[in-house]
Amino acid sequence: MRWDGQKVAAAGGEALPGLALANLVRSVRTPDFAGVTFHEVLCRSALNKVPAASQMPFRWTVNPIRGCLHACTYCFARPTHEYLDLDAARDFETQLVVKTNVVDVLRAELARPSWRREHVAMGTNSDPYQRAEGRYGFMPGIVDALVAHGTPLSVLTKGTLLRRDLPLLADAAREVRVGIGISLAVLDDELHAELEPGTPTPRARLQLVRAVRDAGLPCGVMVAPVMPWLTDSTEHLDALLGALADAGASGVTILPLHLRGPVKPLFLGWLARYRPALVPRYEELYGTRAYAPDAYGRWLRDRVAPLLERHGFGDRSGHRAGRTAPEREGAYPVGSMPAATPDVAAPAMAQPTLF
Repeated sequence: MRWDGQKVAAAGGEALPGLALANLVRSVRTPDFAGVTFHEVLCRSALNKVPAASQMPFRWTVNPIRGCLHACTYCFARPTHEYLDLDAARDFETQLVVKTNVVDVLRAELARPSWRREHVAMGTNSDPYQRAEGRYGFMPGIVDALVAHGTPLSVLTKGTLLRRDLPLLADAAREVRVGIGISLAVLDDELHAELEPGTPTPRARLQLVRAVRDAGLPCGVMVAPVMPWLTDSTEHLDALLGALADAGASGVTILPLHLRGPVKPLFLGWLARYRPALVPRYEELYGTRAYAPDAYGRWLRDRVAPLLERHGFGDRSGHRAGRTAPEREGAYPVGSMPAATPDVAAPAMAQPTLF
């Protein structure tokens, strides 16, 4: 973090027009991250409390960085950047807010007598193992703090940087319950490069799943989002689930694409550029809704069910049992939450939301 020569705004300066950040220390750029500005702040709290009304299977999260270099066109977390007076499109990918003191603040919060050692989730807003983690190195300190205070933890990521911390996480799993989740929904290299330009390749993430399992850790995979006419064919889903089974995934869940708020025009703009023939079909399917119709959800579930059985996931997929309605919010896959035994199906759990 020796970036003083790359400083573009000091504390109290105007780092970016419209950027309203409390406790801004400085904004920096570096040649290693072309076009990206890191706005370094001092956070007052590291633990974020999830509202009691939420259906999430956890009540606390830690997000050391806001914004994400993965630049996934469909990312559900993009609208959170608007809370900072930044846009959900380019700013989300290039104006990152970095909580430089997050580890020290977390240690202090966990040391309070009131802390009840509840499960803390990471990866619920932006990816904790995106490339910027290689520069800042927050995660080892965060994991160490949680383990030192007997706190179960989970990580959801697309970042192969997770490999660096597998020994640490394997050691952590001997002290507390640990869940690991990987997100992988696109197997085609060309489509991946167009949709998720900042993420590791599908092959690299499959290798990551195998590495997690080889480290003795559970690894659930979220096949999310499944995109109509792009990744919902039987051929694609069969190949992806087969590859995940070969890699040793503990469980999988299938989640259809949803397009909330500013993500919808962004995704439709991507379609207009790369798959223009699909624009009217998406406009008809989604209309003014954030979700695809229930009929699509039922169709997708029926298509996926035999594939899950074929590849040995079946009841381990984590989907709710005995439901006839489509799974709009999906479920956390087995292994991604800190269950007592990763090979036993976990209770139904909703998909991550914006925390």
